[in-house]
Amino acid sequence: MLRTGTLFESTIQPNFVSSDSLQHFPAESFPITHPIHWLHSHFAVGGWSPLQRLSGMLTAHMTQIAPYNGFTWHPHRGVEIYTWVLEGVLSHEDTTGGKGDIGAGELQRMFSGDWIEHQELNNTGELARVIQIWFIADPKYRGLEPHYQQIGKGGLPSARIGDATTYQLIGGGSPMESHVRGRLTATVIDPTGSTALVNPREDEDLFLYVTDGAGKLNAESGDVALRQYDVILARADAPEAILSADDGGSLHYLSFYLPRFMA
Repeated sequence: MLRTGTLFESTIQPNFVSSDSLQHFPAESFPITHPIHWLHSHFAVGGWSPLQRLSGMLTAHMTQIAPYNGFTWHPHRGVEIYTWVLEGVLSHEDTTGGKGDIGAGELQRMFSGDWIEHQELNNTGELARVIQIWFIADPKYRGLEPHYQQIGKGGLPSARIGDATTYQLIGGGSPMESHVRGRLTATVIDPTGSTALVNPREDEDLFLYVTDGAGKLNAESGDVALRQYDVILARADAPEAILSADDGGSLHYLSFYLPRFMA
């Protein structure tokens, strides 16, 4: 399960991923960390996750920040970091002058270049919960100055597929710039609704991360219950599958289409 030779190699714990073209992993397959009283994180990729790195994606994790806490000034280099806010407000400030409050349904991108410092704070009395994704920046952009971009959900292209709305976050006509290899969408399935799982292209594999709600995955092998922070992996040759939401609410997930990382 390891593709080597470049910065974009994938590192996966031996025997964690099988040869099946469509696989489901419950949330408890991945570590939850609580290193300090104000921070909880669920690491689907990176950290102590069995999915250490996927085609240059260093981490994909949920971070929950308590009111009036957060990460004060700290540096990054050689990465592009995307932040997708699920609830609450995260305040960002960096050494390029980039600054703003990121609310639920907004996407932020920070390209570190050779060096950037920033802080991410929850300055409100409500919980902030975000998905943060770190990528190795493509070397062809080496030397590009660090910069910052933020787009609200209304500025992202969207389409209805079945009973779901899918937003294009990276690639697919999104106005969000990208210096990484991969595409990313965010999908919301209506309560009791369903939509087809969109398989990756021939040169891609899919990493799907459930961020909110509950539902099920229906494939030729049968139904599998889906819960918050579950993960689905799929190859281009995966059988047709349907994702559906329970009647208690909508089902939300992120779909990462990355250069191939499955055997």
